[in-house]
Amino acid sequence: MEKAADGLFVSVDYTGTFEDGEVFDSSKGRRPLEVHMGAGQMIAGFEKALQGMALNEKKSFTLSPEEAYGERDESLTREFPAKDVPEGMNPQAGQTVALNTSDGRQIPAQITEVSEESITLDLNHPMAGKTLNFEVQVVNISDTPTQADACSGCGDAGGCSGCGD
Repeated sequence: MEKAADGLFVSVDYTGTFEDGEVFDSSKGRRPLEVHMGAGQMIAGFEKALQGMALNEKKSFTLSPEEAYGERDESLTREFPAKDVPEGMNPQAGQTVALNTSDGRQIPAQITEVSEESITLDLNHPMAGKTLNFEVQVVNISDTPTQADACSGCGDAGGCSGCGD
């Protein structure tokens, strides 16, 4: 029986929850998540947990922040002058905005504070510092991709959600 291993494409149905039981992502009602094992597409702990699983096998596992999106880094909080906000934008605390890097990539940032003088942005991944629980079931194992438009590596456990791939 074939098992999940580096080089294979493993499709899983999954549900991800925070410690309080809140669901943050799920494949329910969508196609399964396809992982190219060993390609570095996923958070390391998720892929490691899939290693060795067989077709139709179910598993529950918990990832510490270090195995998922890392601990929060308070040095990734930045304050910008309010005058630098593009005209027509009405920034609100809690909003997520895209920042352009010098190499043309976009990175998400969450607005944490807004005042007349400045705007504070948090550049940490939204799930940094969080423990993540997963329930997964392997629904396919293949030598070739089965999803033509599969994510190419943003690292989001639920597939692409804004990396542009």
